[in-house]
Amino acid sequence: MDITIEKAKVSDAGEVLEYLKKVGGESDNLTFGAEGLPFDVKSEEKYIESLENSTTSAMFFAKCDGRIIGDASFSSVNRERIKHRGELGISVLKDYWGQGVGSRLMEAVIDFAENVAECEIIHLSVRSDNDRAINLYKKYGFEKIGQFNGYIKIDGEYINCDFMNLYLN
Repeated sequence: MDITIEKAKVSDAGEVLEYLKKVGGESDNLTFGAEGLPFDVKSEEKYIESLENSTTSAMFFAKCDGRIIGDASFSSVNRERIKHRGELGISVLKDYWGQGVGSRLMEAVIDFAENVAECEIIHLSVRSDNDRAINLYKKYGFEKIGQFNGYIKIDGEYINCDFMNLYLN
């Protein structure tokens, strides 16, 4: 299986919106479901275009046979008091779990955060019962720093999430 990791391109906008609907419908591990995110192609194109030369934020896609099978995003801001930290989000289609896709995406984000954004701390939230994701994050040195009880609510059920940090410096 030939998997490539690429930075997002404007031409990916329509496909990524469809990808997000599919990945959102495959599990309850994300902050959205099968509805995906509330963006149209034009707004997604503008968002991706804003990332093209950004030194604070980036989006990466894992592709197999030219198709998006995973995504990772990193976002930080250039405000003096908080520019040392950025947030990570990552997802992979269920058919590709356990095949190293998440690791490849994680490496791309960490490299960008460290070498382009000059970030010191990467933070994320993850369902407290999502052992697969938590193990991936621990593999890269993330540490649990707290828990938010009831962070997500799905079908009337409150779900706890862990907050995790990776300290780069």
